[in-house]
Amino acid sequence: MSKFDNDGYGDSDTYELSQMQDRNSSQNVLLMDATQDGLKRDLRLRHMVMITITGTIGTGLFLTSGSTIATAGPGGALLAYTLIGIWLIFVMQAVGEIATILPLPGAFNVWGSRVFDEAFSFQMTWMYFINWALTIPAHLSASALIMSYWLPEDTTFPLWIVPLIIIILMVFINITGVKTYGELEYWFSIFKVATIIIFIVCGILVDAGAIGGHTYGFEKWRIEGAPFKGGFVSFITTLVTVGYAYAGAEMTGLTAAESRNPHKHVPKAVNTVLIRIAFFYIASIFLLGLIVANDDPLLVNTESSATRAPFTIVLAKAGISGAANYMNAVVFTSVFSAINSAFYVSTRVLLSLSRNGWVHKSIGYINSRGAPVVAVAIVTACSCLSLITIFVGSGVVFQWLISIISSISFQGWLYILLLHFRFRYCWKAQGRAVSDLPYVAWGYPYGNILGVFIGCCCVVCNWYLSVIDPPRHPGAGASEELMSEYLNRRDVYIQGILGAWFPWFLSAILFLSYKYIYGTKFIKAVDADLDTGRFIPSESDKEDLKPHGPRWKRIVKFFV
Repeated sequence: MSKFDNDGYGDSDTYELSQMQDRNSSQNVLLMDATQDGLKRDLRLRHMVMITITGTIGTGLFLTSGSTIATAGPGGALLAYTLIGIWLIFVMQAVGEIATILPLPGAFNVWGSRVFDEAFSFQMTWMYFINWALTIPAHLSASALIMSYWLPEDTTFPLWIVPLIIIILMVFINITGVKTYGELEYWFSIFKVATIIIFIVCGILVDAGAIGGHTYGFEKWRIEGAPFKGGFVSFITTLVTVGYAYAGAEMTGLTAAESRNPHKHVPKAVNTVLIRIAFFYIASIFLLGLIVANDDPLLVNTESSATRAPFTIVLAKAGISGAANYMNAVVFTSVFSAINSAFYVSTRVLLSLSRNGWVHKSIGYINSRGAPVVAVAIVTACSCLSLITIFVGSGVVFQWLISIISSISFQGWLYILLLHFRFRYCWKAQGRAVSDLPYVAWGYPYGNILGVFIGCCCVVCNWYLSVIDPPRHPGAGASEELMSEYLNRRDVYIQGILGAWFPWFLSAILFLSYKYIYGTKFIKAVDADLDTGRFIPSESDKEDLKPHGPRWKRIVKFFV
């Protein structure tokens, strides 16, 4: 019996294991950068690929994707997911090209100090840390809401216990090393993928009338409001909202620093993004728009309930009993997975900040297992703030945090594409051939140009949406109901402005302050450091890059 049959890892992972001793005894595989000292390269190919999936599939798809159809119609939602997906594909290509050759702990956050200006890396790293530091309390507060689904209405169970237990588990996971994180994300991802496959199969059968007793076809695309609903404003509103659903895929760049063979793992991980976006996101939204009408009140799901989740609606039409309970379990594990990833990324970004001298050096301490324990302690302390949100309203806090997180994600994706332009310019200015790169981003430069265009449009749309509809005070003699409505609209308006504009102001302040205080200079292309921290494959690494195992198995593994 083969190793593949025994543990399911496949020939590539089996080959990696058989080469580990030889690799460790061979030449140094890194032109060592101080930021990499102490990290363990324990992530395998299957971890890297599934982490990429985990970063792009979560509550944004499972719970709130229906609201995009309710807002912009089935055609508008499908177009929004497609456009943001195209942008993300080229972002991931940029990440793949640079992270393959420079697998640094801070990834794209520190590339700016190599090819552009140290002040740029300073602000980008801090913004990325803020992004993930806010993500943790956002999802922890959501976990309490999701758990409340299984509790009776008159329960006295303290909901703050749920995030507290999760925080304790996160500490244990993160101090045991990156391998534990990788294994958990691997199995969480399998659960998510299985759910989406079930949904797609059921969706096709329901739409065709094979189950459920009604043939839908494209009838929902011909009703009032379809395929495009609400005009241009509704479409751009959906376009901005979809950004949050995709956020997190870029974390593959950070995991490269702890990959066993970045030359093999990073390209394979980023190249799966195209097929997974097409299959998981676009296929799911397309089928949902075929089966559920855009005016169905269940699509809005303002309570973020599994009962009203879009996937639950379709599974219920397929006759699957207990669909709501199953989807709530899926959503809860998705939130747990998102928190796990946020802990990992936050601690590694803190490590990068410390190793680059941007926070106290003690934060960069790493234990024998390769875990940045001081950084874990700091992130844990920040996470405990989420317990306060339970008492002020988890749903309210979650929405305020999400409005900021989405904008920072847009900012980060644009910066990655711009840094890729600069990296290529520096590479050529130093007389290096593009063919010398271990991985070459396909579609460059036209894909980057398209991605920057889509990204800039999203940012401008976000700014525009935040200011076009300010609330009007109803007057001194207004009724209590009108005043309550006004206050709610005012909060939403302020939330929109904060989310759209604050990240850009903060980013500019961080950049200009650092540049003024330390007097950093713009790095000339010929002086850019493109070698320190570079991964130099050993002979066994090069052999590992060659295809292994039967052709049919390699083809299956490419798609699965």
